[in-house]
Amino acid sequence: MGSLATPAFAQKALTWQQLKQKFESTNPTLQAAKDNIDESRAEEVTAYLRPNPDFNLTVDGFQVSRNQGVWQPFSGVFESPGISYLHERQHKRELRLQSAKQTTDVTVSQYTDQERSLLFSLRNAFVGTLQAKAVLENAKENLDYWDRELTANRDRFKAGDLAEVDLDRLELQRVQFESDYETALVNLRTSKITLLQLLNDRTPIEEFDVRGEFGFTDELKPLAAFRTTALVARPDLKAAVQSVELAKTNYQLAVANGSTDPTFGIWFTHNASISNPFANNTIGGTVSIPLRIFDRNQGEKARTRVDIARNERLRDAAEAQVFNDVDSAYAALESALDLLRPYKKKYLPLALAVRDRVAFAFQRGGASLLDLLDAEKSYRDTRLAYINLVGSYLVAAAQMNMAVGQEVLE
Repeated sequence: MGSLATPAFAQKALTWQQLKQKFESTNPTLQAAKDNIDESRAEEVTAYLRPNPDFNLTVDGFQVSRNQGVWQPFSGVFESPGISYLHERQHKRELRLQSAKQTTDVTVSQYTDQERSLLFSLRNAFVGTLQAKAVLENAKENLDYWDRELTANRDRFKAGDLAEVDLDRLELQRVQFESDYETALVNLRTSKITLLQLLNDRTPIEEFDVRGEFGFTDELKPLAAFRTTALVARPDLKAAVQSVELAKTNYQLAVANGSTDPTFGIWFTHNASISNPFANNTIGGTVSIPLRIFDRNQGEKARTRVDIARNERLRDAAEAQVFNDVDSAYAALESALDLLRPYKKKYLPLALAVRDRVAFAFQRGGASLLDLLDAEKSYRDTRLAYINLVGSYLVAAAQMNMAVGQEVLE
């Protein structure tokens, strides 16, 4: 594991896992997306509700005018309360519940996929902060090193071993190191601001920090291993597969909704019968069966059948996207590692050795000032390039984690 040390700049330093946990509990976008799951679960309750029964009351037989001098308005009134209930056939209620539950499953997978995308942004911001800290440390080391060089060469100037113009040029070179240091400070603050925004945190920048290893793993698993894991773990692919099953259930529900649902009714009547004067209290019943001659839910059946094919194509497209994402991330990782290995083993040590040898020779009159400045610039550029390459590797690792759908690379 190649790495660069990252000093602590503040009191509150969070690891990646701590940062991730805090993000999952505080990010407003993620919290809003989580509410969609609760809404979908509430719809499961609605989907499984039984039809409400209907109550009706019929009162008739009021005498409204006198007949042969007799007016008994209530003696012939009959009351008939009744109740009716729609009976749903072909498991409509069960299919509605199944459809609602599958919708919730899709919603959960979509939430997980949104979380995956947001965590990728968080990981990039985390890596950017670690990289900014490494660049700042490098700038400070370069500034400290140059101050030591200036101290030694001021002594040479006092001893008459160095021309004043050369000392002035060395002094002027310090401006570049100071500029690098100040730029690194600004970049670090900007990276922290980005992290705090994602966390929805109002902590002052001076009291916030992250910590982690800024390095790379030299070994890389085969591409097939990442592909296999991605096919199981990718939430968007899982949502696409679940959408196919949901579409099939919705088709079954559309077929069931095309069936006839009878309505059963029963009533009680007091003072009802005219033909039977002794039948003062009677009961009756009815069955109402709609004649589905014209409307048999043909349109919804056709639509849901087409929707199955559409979701199957979307599933195939999602699977192709998984392979594309994994292959792209793998190529980025390989490219970063191909550059990092020689930088770590050869170019970085070589640039340091050249700088130290030229500085030693310059202090003894064996090298020119131009050679010293050129060697120092080469070392500074090489080390900064190495830091940027490590950052590129970590971004590619985050891209691979996103492509796979889970953390497979630290």
